[in-house]
Amino acid sequence: MKKFLDENFDLSNGTAVKLYHDYAEKMPIYDFHCHLDPREIYEDKNYSNITEIWLYGDHYKWRAMRGNGVDEKYITGNASDYEKFLAWSRTVPKLIGNPLYVWTHLELQRYFNIHETLDENTAENIWNEANSIIKNLGFSARSLMKKSNVKVVCTTDDPADTLEYHRKIKNEGFDVKIVPGFRPDKALEIRNGDFVDWIGKLEKASNINIQNYDDFLQALNSRIEFFNESGCKISDHSLTYVPYMETSKKEVSEIFGKRLNFKKLNRAEEEKYKTYTLRSLGEMYFKFNWSMQFHIGAMRNNNTNKFNELGPNTGFDSMNDCRIAEKLAGLLDSLERDNVLPKTVLYTLNPSYNYVISSMLGNFQGLIPGKIQFGPAWWFNDNKDGMEEQMKALSNCGLLTRFIGMATDSRSFLSYARHEYFRRIVCNLIGKWVENGEVPCDMNYLGRVVQDISFNNARNYFEI
Repeated sequence: MKKFLDENFDLSNGTAVKLYHDYAEKMPIYDFHCHLDPREIYEDKNYSNITEIWLYGDHYKWRAMRGNGVDEKYITGNASDYEKFLAWSRTVPKLIGNPLYVWTHLELQRYFNIHETLDENTAENIWNEANSIIKNLGFSARSLMKKSNVKVVCTTDDPADTLEYHRKIKNEGFDVKIVPGFRPDKALEIRNGDFVDWIGKLEKASNINIQNYDDFLQALNSRIEFFNESGCKISDHSLTYVPYMETSKKEVSEIFGKRLNFKKLNRAEEEKYKTYTLRSLGEMYFKFNWSMQFHIGAMRNNNTNKFNELGPNTGFDSMNDCRIAEKLAGLLDSLERDNVLPKTVLYTLNPSYNYVISSMLGNFQGLIPGKIQFGPAWWFNDNKDGMEEQMKALSNCGLLTRFIGMATDSRSFLSYARHEYFRRIVCNLIGKWVENGEVPCDMNYLGRVVQDISFNNARNYFEI
């Protein structure tokens, strides 16, 4: 029996141990998708206590606390930071089997050198010890990134964003490269209540008066040019479903004009608009040699009362179960037919689509190694089973050796410990293949493979 989270946890054989410690462990981090705040990075925000680092904005933990019956006062409410920490400490022992249990203790070990398990009885000591370390060592956004050996961070930014803090970081210099990621969800969600208001923000940012659909596309292209000048090489789309419906620019222009006049649209009109707009954006990304990411299948804001009370991204999202294969093929093929399909990363929140995605990749590969990628196990799949199943599907249908690896997808500067968790799982999976005689025990070759998956493939793919 191994000790809890010892140096070889999640490494079940000697090959896995050697691959991790000799090859993967020390590799830098390339964080190509996250939700960190660039202002906090620019200001090098210092944190006052562990709750501020751990629980502010972390809807993964919020969901777990609600599942444990914790009152909202101690989650997002006006309770003190210590009271919120206590509520979390009472929840942690209930989380065995959940990756949050491992991540919590891994972060305590790696960033605070605290090896006690967190529960109600140890909470006060851990609170005091962690906060003493925060106070004396000066935990700040930048210091945590450097401690984690992060080389590149790609944030998630609205097209109307000024990118003020990205420019400030770039001008003053920082060892970690911080670049924006273009996230035009509000440009796609034409039926949202704030769509017309957002168009006003886009007008202001682009300095283009948007009177029609052509103006709108011109404004988006202008913002892509601006993002590109600021170092952006990645776009990102959250797709509840994959839209693809044959249409024409004339029809979409009419749909857009209808919405600008505050008229309601039906689902078919929405899908035609999204299809044409996504395709137009893909063509723009291709022109600038960007990579396009599709995060597919999050069904958001399911609890109306809580959405009205707390807003979005507060822990009330789940998996969608819509069919995606035919429409995804149609959308990618529409770009491929005109030779404007950019490098594309496909994520699925629903693991039942692992083989849909992994088999789809091969339809559109060519010239660029791993041009169409199966994005890493994401959100509800960001766990040992989810990661293994994603990589097995990818290796069964394609090239695991070209996989771009782990994305943090987090709002916390402590979440880089998840890269260690991921790398251990990669090494263990390959180690089991070696032990079973399915892969030769060539450590130089396998070491390069795990280093590529850990960092090199992402660096080469995104070209930042």
